[in-house]
Amino acid sequence: MKIASIVCAFPPYAGGMGNSADRISQILRTEHEVIDFTPYNTKPWLKYGHGSVLGSLLWRLKSFDYIYLHYPYFGTAEIVWLFKIFHKKPKLIIHYHMDVVGLNPLAKILSLPSRFIRASLLKQAELIVTASLDYVKHSQIKDGYGAHPEKFREIPFSVDLDKFRPSGMKTPANNILLAKAKEIVNFVSAKFIKKDRFDLLFVGALDTAHYFKGVDVLLRAAAGLGGLNFELTIAGEGDKRPEYEALALRLNLNKKVRFVGKLSETELVRAYQKADLLILPSINGNEAFGIVLIEALACGAPVMASNLPGVRQVFNDGEEGLLIEPGSVFDLEQKLRLFMSDKLRPGEMAEKARALAEKKYGDNLMKTKFRELFK
Repeated sequence: MKIASIVCAFPPYAGGMGNSADRISQILRTEHEVIDFTPYNTKPWLKYGHGSVLGSLLWRLKSFDYIYLHYPYFGTAEIVWLFKIFHKKPKLIIHYHMDVVGLNPLAKILSLPSRFIRASLLKQAELIVTASLDYVKHSQIKDGYGAHPEKFREIPFSVDLDKFRPSGMKTPANNILLAKAKEIVNFVSAKFIKKDRFDLLFVGALDTAHYFKGVDVLLRAAAGLGGLNFELTIAGEGDKRPEYEALALRLNLNKKVRFVGKLSETELVRAYQKADLLILPSINGNEAFGIVLIEALACGAPVMASNLPGVRQVFNDGEEGLLIEPGSVFDLEQKLRLFMSDKLRPGEMAEKARALAEKKYGDNLMKTKFRELFK
């Protein structure tokens, strides 16, 4: 089967939508022919921010069996809509990633055509995929879900459990010598290197498009932790990084916060493995799931994330992590204090984190659901 995957962002650009689209294409390629159409490999007629018009799709899509459109894609969603008016084949599947809120005035104007045709575009689709029905039920397309719930399929994102895993996990359980060596290393690290310090981690793009990640909220909450012994690592790159670094300096966090830039996959796994807690303090519905959450869980790191539709269903509050009020510096600070008080048994949370990842977010589960989808 020949599938056209259409998405506005794609690696090496750092972002959840592009990374998840790449992951889905990789999974589909195990059984189908998949061609990705992005602004990076298809020359756009026009481009602004993440919006672009891939006009050549009007004739290039004719040879495909399926169109898999990752939405939102301002500029090209209209092209797909126009193409489908005149062509019943190929069939259209829409992957609804998220609402878009908080656009600047120009972007809001440029997004109007896409918003105008959105309801008609959804009607053209054979199926609509989402990582979370909880998110869709509270989203800008909730009326479409209410009218035709049978068209929607929930397929959570997945993670490679062999790559993203707790450190030392591959040590054979029956190898007493290796197990003992690991025990000694962990003891020395905890006793003489790490001591009582809590390693906190944020992973996300630090650009204007990802303003909603709540990095400023996290920094202000960290500033209120007083004499607690912690180190906050902020992994990511973007045009807002100097702004966040300046804020950390004003809050006297220069000895508590490290900005390490964009990490390679190997470095990212190590960061998750080292972390006592991964924090995702997003402030609004632009955050619909949080792939970094399942990556951290797979590495055995408890998580703390905003109580937002979609995000709140990734893990169980009080089991593998804690939910926080979106945008609340006070609530985040209090939850961090609670976590670092050790009353929540972070070690038990870490064990539950990995168990949840194995149960819900392995690649094989996602492959099975996509196989069923295209049948």
